Amino acid sequence: MTNHVNKSQQPVLGNSDVDPETPQGKQWQGAFWKFILFSALGIALFIIPFQWDGKITILLGVLTDTLQAVLGTAVVYVVLAIVSISSVGALVMKVLRPNLPEGSLIKGMFDVDWFWLAARLLGTSFAWMIFLQIGPEFLINRNTGGVIFEDLVPILIPLFFFAILSLPFLTDFGLMEFLGTLASKVFVKLFKLPGRSAVDAMSSWFGAASIGLLVTMQEYDKSFYSLREAAIIATTFSVTSIAFTYVVAKTIGVDNNFVYFYLTVSLTGFIAAIIMPRIPPLSLKPDTYHSGKSLLDEEIPAQYSMYQWALNRAVTRAHSMPSLASVFKNSLKNLFDIYFGLIPVIFAIGTIGLGLAEYTPVFDWLATPLVPVLELLRIPEAAEAAPAMIMGFADMYLPALVGKSIESEMTRFIVGAASITQIIYMSEVGALILKSNIKLNILELFIIFILRTIISLVVITSVAHLLY
Repeated sequence: MTNHVNKSQQPVLGNSDVDPETPQGKQWQGAFWKFILFSALGIALFIIPFQWDGKITILLGVLTDTLQAVLGTAVVYVVLAIVSISSVGALVMKVLRPNLPEGSLIKGMFDVDWFWLAARLLGTSFAWMIFLQIGPEFLINRNTGGVIFEDLVPILIPLFFFAILSLPFLTDFGLMEFLGTLASKVFVKLFKLPGRSAVDAMSSWFGAASIGLLVTMQEYDKSFYSLREAAIIATTFSVTSIAFTYVVAKTIGVDNNFVYFYLTVSLTGFIAAIIMPRIPPLSLKPDTYHSGKSLLDEEIPAQYSMYQWALNRAVTRAHSMPSLASVFKNSLKNLFDIYFGLIPVIFAIGTIGLGLAEYTPVFDWLATPLVPVLELLRIPEAAEAAPAMIMGFADMYLPALVGKSIESEMTRFIVGAASITQIIYMSEVGALILKSNIKLNILELFIIFILRTIISLVVITSVAHLLY
């Protein structure tokens, strides 16, 4: 187990016992309120669920829905502009090779290798074909490219806008250090992870899978997580939100049992989170860091209690943060990188995946070995359920759409719950992981998907047999 200690990163503000009238005391109090206020804003935005307009959501969800409503049909043109600029910019950069300084915004957004250039060009082509309704039905059908263009991306545009600009409140003003220190022992023992990953888990669970994943990507890029830890968190804690879990339950027709459905999803996710870090391919990932060394310190010095050290580290982190203007400037860079780098890739991978699911027997073939497993677990209508489960690799909503026609309610319950706990789906989470610096390839993602499916089936089926 890697020892997450960076001896050079020691607290600089002392502790809360310093005299508030001294310069050090005033400095401590100022940083303390900075930690409290900005972290409270981050929690309010990303974590606290509440009922709004008849559904359980978070403040970030309300902001996203509001911006989506304001944009209306204009979001289509925003999407087309993003993918077109992404491809043209990358192509110009690759062909003309302009002499730009290292670290410049333009270079960072558009200087990509040939594989990602091809993905951008392919995704942009698909977007225009779907918009103009020109091309193979395989790509432009409402159930394939239409799902990406009309259902997924119009939500991601406003979601990423607010999520990325707001993320520093959650990650950079001491909350990660505070909760990470308090949760460190539990997370190390249970999940082989640093305590600060608790924040990633909460961000996904109450917000959206992509939000938790964005947190993980940024924490890895800052060298707070090792490659192994980032890979585990990205593929284990990027669970869809409570709100979308209800949507899946309602679509597949088991919302009458939603409390049991949600508790089953939670139990399954917890068990999978304990098992997955201990088996390949995740267990084989090295504990190397993006910058070459760890910047994480979760050891508690002898002279501090756990709470004192958690508060000390949180206040120190808040004190070290630059002005809000600098923070937002950096967040804008990240936003443009996500828009130009990810949206075309989602079009490319998502459209092909949904096309294969809709028009080819590929997922039926892939599901063939799963049928005997389902029969062994005594799941009714196993032959119908198996393809629905495998389709979750293309998009997490597909199993619910396909599985709602299954007659057995118990089987629908199993298919719906498994679609949430599988986590890896290429129309969003998979594409985001591939685009990130976390080194997981598509074969590894598929293996993780299959392993999570098997673990999920064992747990969910056990519960379903008790319920039904």
